[in-house]
Amino acid sequence: MATLTVRLPDDKHMRLKALAKRKHISINKLMEELSTQAIAEFDAETRFRAMAARGNVDEGLAILDKIDSSFSP
Repeated sequence: MATLTVRLPDDKHMRLKALAKRKHISINKLMEELSTQAIAEFDAETRFRAMAARGNVDEGLAILDKIDSSFSP
């Protein structure tokens, strides 16, 4: 397992700390969960872009737009 040092503004660190506390997990576990989510989103986008390149570009991009809209606030 690797160790990673991340520099964050103090206010962001405090918000992440509060989020972890609310979820009853450590900041380490929270960062692991958030990174897993980011990687899953990246992998999905990569797969859909590959499908779009092999098939109908408009259909592939429409799927990506749908995914993006589901993660937008």
